[in-house]
Formats: sequence, structure tokens, C-alpha cells
Amino acid sequence: MMRTTKNNMYIINSNKIKDRITIILILGALIALSPFSIDMYLPAFPAIAESLNTNTAQVGYSLTSYYAGLCAGQLIYGVLIDRFGRKKPLIAGLLIYLIAGVGCALAPDINFLIGVRLFMALGGCVGMVAARAIVRDLFPVKDTAKILSILVLVMGVAPIIAPTIGGFVNTWLGWRWVFGVMALISLILITAVRLILPETKENDPTISLKIGTILPEYAAIIKNQSFLIYSLAGGISYAGMYAYIAGSPFVFMERFGFSDRSYGWAFAFNACGLILGSQINRVALKRFSSEKISIYAAFLLFITGLLLLTATIAGIAGPYITLSFVFLFLFLLGFINPNATALALKPFTTEAGRASAILGSLQMIAGVLASWLVSFFNNGTIVTMPAVMFGCTVVTLSLLIFIKKTFSSCKQQPSMATY
Repeated sequence: MMRTTKNNMYIINSNKIKDRITIILILGALIALSPFSIDMYLPAFPAIAESLNTNTAQVGYSLTSYYAGLCAGQLIYGVLIDRFGRKKPLIAGLLIYLIAGVGCALAPDINFLIGVRLFMALGGCVGMVAARAIVRDLFPVKDTAKILSILVLVMGVAPIIAPTIGGFVNTWLGWRWVFGVMALISLILITAVRLILPETKENDPTISLKIGTILPEYAAIIKNQSFLIYSLAGGISYAGMYAYIAGSPFVFMERFGFSDRSYGWAFAFNACGLILGSQINRVALKRFSSEKISIYAAFLLFITGLLLLTATIAGIAGPYITLSFVFLFLFLLGFINPNATALALKPFTTEAGRASAILGSLQMIAGVLASWLVSFFNNGTIVTMPAVMFGCTVVTLSLLIFIKKTFSSCKQQPSMATY
């Protein structure tokens, strides 16, 4: 199935097509687990609120706690999977996810659900971190970008099918079984990881787990201005999507009267915008630079957010107008986020793994803030969601304009190499 390199890494034999497809499917499922866990229970928000004697805004805090867990967990696993190998931390994280999923299914009140969702994220995010590392371990350099693109596509498909599945499960079995299905998925993944997925990195005791060693390394990465600004630009633009995720159950189901099934289909339609944008972006990169694509897409995102907010305030943003603007919003994110990520990681080579972990955490911090703002400022109208989405576009465009001007001025200065 595989051959071993001098660095104890494993390369999949390109002739073993079935093995290659199996590994990619497992890695795709691992990286899609967290997005799936976010989107699958969205159609059940009203049912959860009614069952636990609360409202959908309070249920929305369970999204915020999940984002917080994703943020912290990625930084933790970034070190653990280098220190102990890939499979042990991966199985441990999936076990935590499984136990937390059962806890969510048995939640007696909303505060318990919010707290357990935090642990669910702390377990589930291991798939996002480990899958990227395993791709680097398993596949030849010439195939890495292609495989990662497939995994990104899987992450885009997850929001399409998750709400639909969640809607059917909620209708037929009730909202508690939505979390039961999540726990079952993690059990299947644990089995696949244990029996099929190879260990691609040996235990490395030379890697320190001391906070005093880890934190300065992370701090040095954050001090890189290009990394920080592009990470924030990509993360805050993506936070606009998290604002949509947090606010959409209230907007579409409570205000526009969508059923849980209709909401699932509407969510799938909008997720197609993200997939379409990311695939067109691959073609656009053949002619334009990442810098140029990012700033033009950010400007169009700003216009889209402004028009959506204006139409909502004016009272003319019905369900179809709102759906159309959200589709366009996610379509443009398909251009901004991949390019901002590539530009953020560009200065790093040996630190790319840690930089990737920080980038993911910054994105989750932005998502936590955006979803919290939508829940906190919910005033019973549909204005809050587009207002937060528009705010994200303002910050994103400002950051990209700032770094463009900064780098342009730096290029006009004489290089130190000339002296």
C-alpha cells in the first residue's frame, strides 16, 4: 500500500488507486466532521428551544461555545500530533467527541447543552488538524495541493448535506437523535482510523510540550505583519459566514416561516455558492495573483453586504432576495478565504504547521465573536444578521487595503541589500 521514506514518512503508492481513494475518503470525513457538527443541528433550533424551555437566540450560544472549542483545540492538537504521532491524538479526540455527542443528546437544559458542545468541539477539531498533517505525510509533493483541494471541496459539501440530514432526523426521530447521529459518525470514524488509516509519523520525544517553549514560538509567528493581517482578513471575512449560520435559523425559520426541511434546502443552496466560488478561484489564479483576487473580491463582498443590509432595513428583503444576497456573499468568500490563507502562510516553511494552527484559531475567534454578536444583539428583527455580516466586510476590506498600501510603500523604499 505504501512505501517508507528516510524521514519515516509514508507515501501512498500511486498504483494502489483503491487504497488512495479509501484514505482520501477517511481524511475527507475527518476534516468535514466539525463543519458537519455545526450545520447538522441548525434545523432543530426551534425544536431544541421548545424542548429546553428557551429561545433560538439562547440555543445560538451553543454555536458560540463550539467555535470557542474549535479555536482552542486546534492549538492544542497542533503540538500533540507532532509529539505523539497522528493516530493516538486523533482517536483520543474522536472519543471525546463521541462522549460529548451522547451528552448533548441527553442535555436536561440549555446551559448543559452549551457547555457540552464546547467539549464536543475540543474533540472534533482534531480531524481538521490531523487530516492536513496526514496529507503532507502520505502524498507526494506534486499531489499535495490537489488532495488538499479535494478536502476543501468536501468541507464545502458538508454544509449542503448536513442541514438536510439534520432536518430529516429531527422530523422523524426528534432533535436529540441529531446528536445521536453525530456520535455514531464519530464511532465509525474511530473504527476507520484504528483499522484502516496508517500511522504516518512516529512518536517524537524531542518536541517540547512545555508552555514556556510553545508560546514564544506562536508569538514569533503572530508578529509577522503579513501573516497577521492576511489571517485576520481571511478569518473576519469568513466570520460573516458564521454570522449567517448563527442568525439563519431565526431569520429563515421563525421570520420567513421555512420548515426545517425547507431551511435545509435553502442552506444547501447557499453552500453551493461557496463551492462555486472556490472552484472558479482555481481558474482565476491562472491569470491573476492572489493579492489582486483578494482585494477585488473583498470590495465586491463589501458592496454585497451593504446592499443586503440596506434592503433589510428598507423592509424589501424577503426570503428570495435574502437568499440571493447570501449566495453571492458565500460565492465571494470562495475567492477571499483560500487566497488570504495562502498569502498568510507564504512567509513560512518549517513553521507552516504551527502557522496553520494559529490561522485556524484566529478564524475561529472571529467566528465566535460574529456568532456571539448575532445572538447577543438579537432584537426580534432580521436586521442583526446582515448587520454583523456587513461589519465583517468593512473590516476585511480595510485590512486588505492597509496591507496593499503598506507593501506598496515598502517596495518604493531602497532595499537593504543595495547597501
